[in-house]
Amino acid sequence: MQNFLKINDNDNVVVALNAIPQGETIQVEVQGEVKSVTALEEIPAGHKMAVCDIPEGGEVIKYGYRIGNTKEAVKCGGWIHTHNVKTALGDLLEYTYEPVTVEEKTTEDVTFMGFQRPDGKVGVRNEIWVIPTVGCVNNVATAIARQANAFVKGTVEEVIAFPHPYGCSQMGDDQEHTRKILADLINHPNAGGVLVLGLGCENSNIDVLKPYIGDYDENRVKFLVSQESDDEIGDAVEIIKGLIEYASGFEREPISVSKLVVGMKCGGSDGLSGITANPLVGRFSDLLISKGGTTILTEVPEMFGAETILMNRCANEELFHQTVDLINDFKNYFKSHNQTIYENPSPGNKKGGISTLEDKSLGCTQKSGSALVKGVLQYGETVKTPGLNLLSAPGNDLVAATALAAAGAHIVLFTTGRGTPFASPVPTMKIATNSRLAGKKSNWIDFNAGVLVEDSNMAAETENLFRYVVEVASGKKVCSEAAGFHDMAIFKQGVTL
Repeated sequence: MQNFLKINDNDNVVVALNAIPQGETIQVEVQGEVKSVTALEEIPAGHKMAVCDIPEGGEVIKYGYRIGNTKEAVKCGGWIHTHNVKTALGDLLEYTYEPVTVEEKTTEDVTFMGFQRPDGKVGVRNEIWVIPTVGCVNNVATAIARQANAFVKGTVEEVIAFPHPYGCSQMGDDQEHTRKILADLINHPNAGGVLVLGLGCENSNIDVLKPYIGDYDENRVKFLVSQESDDEIGDAVEIIKGLIEYASGFEREPISVSKLVVGMKCGGSDGLSGITANPLVGRFSDLLISKGGTTILTEVPEMFGAETILMNRCANEELFHQTVDLINDFKNYFKSHNQTIYENPSPGNKKGGISTLEDKSLGCTQKSGSALVKGVLQYGETVKTPGLNLLSAPGNDLVAATALAAAGAHIVLFTTGRGTPFASPVPTMKIATNSRLAGKKSNWIDFNAGVLVEDSNMAAETENLFRYVVEVASGKKVCSEAAGFHDMAIFKQGVTL
């Protein structure tokens, strides 16, 4: 295996797959000619090395696109990173719709073993969810779930509480966001039954929340106001016994993957994220969409610098304008809080070799594959159009993954170069960008994309990942589920009373 990768023919950098020692010489094609490049210093794994002289202010090209400009002249063989490259991005930009031609493929249908719901939706899990309307009853919800699990039977898999700190003392959009996300989760088909647990005096109390929930099956959704109960835990457990009885009537049956909705997210990225795991997820997305399925891409701030790639893949001009608003609304959110738009890569990202937001975004958007954008969703909105959808949510892992679940994702694919144990309300599959992480944290990692720079290829691993997702949709637990992890987080933007 070679120690480096040149991603695009037009790149003026290579990415070190393993550390390249100072003085080591590599053979690389530059502008159509093979040349010898000697490392002027050690190039850490995942980091970039210049393969030609780049003048001060010159463009650094990776993925075939500019990822920034040099702060100083960089010699051929020099290490390219935050010390000598800076973002080339500005604030709000003017965009022009320049649609690209995308061949929309159709491939043979595949089925998974899922749960058909009476309302036409399908689930990949048959769980009982306890949804608190307000943080004041979080511990009560947790205690209810703990006790009620003793009564699980049949096809019901688990009783799960989803504590959160909101539902009261919120204003404006924050209160709306909380209500929408809670309602989305209450309506999520992975839950065969739901207990909505209220306090009684909160802003987002049960009566306020019901219009957001809309029409619901009274056999599937139950409500309990703690202040109106003499024994809220005992009463709740009795209610959940009835929900278990109802939900245990569902059995897994073959369902077309055209009904499957998969969210896509990355976090703890490294220099291989845009080379292995993210492109792999992009290929998976294209394959699922070719079978009539749906994928959702989010974390809008990590589209900055690569947004025009997505804009020009919008299926029509209306979606293009919605995507422009998606990007600019988030930029204005940053500006309204006096925050710099383009200083996004975290310390872990930088340590892994990501130098600028463009570097991160061009790697991040690899998860979108090559399909047309068919839908643009606001935060808290649920998916309606099959195909690739863009969702408004921040880069924060827990907030974004929860937003994907609330939008209707049955499963979230989460690529990572550094690892994380977190979960979301739906199965959250961790895909390692490198084999070192996959070997070290096998209790976190479900799938290893690191083999793409070792002894495998993209076509084979796309099929392997697709089969694995079908297994998960059919009931196979991912690592975070096996560990008993179930997280959720709601986007907070404004004032808390």
